[in-house]
Amino acid sequence: MQDQVGMAFAGSGLDRAHALRGDAAALADLARGGRVLPVWRGRPLFGPGGAGWLPAGHPVLADAAETVFLGLQDGQGLFAADVSARALADTAEGSVFDAGDRTDPEAPPQHVFGDLRQRMATLDARDGELAATARALLEWHRGHGFCARCGSRSVAARGGWQRQCPACGVEHFPRTDPVVIMLVTLGNLTLLGRSPGWPEGMFSCLAGFVEPGETVEAAVRREVAEETGVRCGAVRYVASQPWPFPASLMLGTRAEAESSDLTLDPAEIEEALWISREELLTVFAGHHPRIRAPRRGSIAHYLLANWVADRLD
Repeated sequence: MQDQVGMAFAGSGLDRAHALRGDAAALADLARGGRVLPVWRGRPLFGPGGAGWLPAGHPVLADAAETVFLGLQDGQGLFAADVSARALADTAEGSVFDAGDRTDPEAPPQHVFGDLRQRMATLDARDGELAATARALLEWHRGHGFCARCGSRSVAARGGWQRQCPACGVEHFPRTDPVVIMLVTLGNLTLLGRSPGWPEGMFSCLAGFVEPGETVEAAVRREVAEETGVRCGAVRYVASQPWPFPASLMLGTRAEAESSDLTLDPAEIEEALWISREELLTVFAGHHPRIRAPRRGSIAHYLLANWVADRLD
């Protein structure tokens, strides 16, 4: 496994205090003196120094639909709250990659609800892990308010890490969807692609969901072949990254290509190309005429930067 320095959300050794999730009295006591990260429609609160933690009882938290327990830091309880019901300023929306900021008149000065993708590289390891966990958990609650078996409204339990159906008794747990993302190489070349609708100049490593009954290696080979027609041989795991958009785990791999001809699936890939290490250096330097560098903090950036530096072997 490679050193994950520079990768957002990659883990900070957070004490998630699993044993406390079922202790309602202990959680209530922690909540009274804890810190809370508000999340508005998938956007965490950010301040000048990073994540916008608020004390329990702050006015911004008054309309919270769900509050989840994230863990402990120096004995203090850390929570996240869904404040999506708040009516905030209707600023211009960004794209799916860069959702527009929202201001809250009751938030502290210079605090905004912002897009986690945009700011992930600005967070330290601990705030990054906490913000990713908060967004993933709260978005799960927002989309799973009813029992998938009988349709009755379910209720949150165990500090927000479970939902229970009072009608049929089924317990529901947050899901994480495995996604393979692959650095496909052929000698001194690597394969980049872009999906339809991506911002101009945005290329990345190929990626796709692992299907039921499929290994990581099989998923890598299938996705690359389906999207570009390239056949891959050896596949090995490199590193992973939680990706809470909405709830994925990116499994970073390196795959050795056995063919180079490209036959694209236009529904998935608008354009794909082979690029050399030397040309990729100009991408990271910001001098490439067509391709912009992958977003800092992403696993794609991590894989490509370490390949350019010859640190993956």
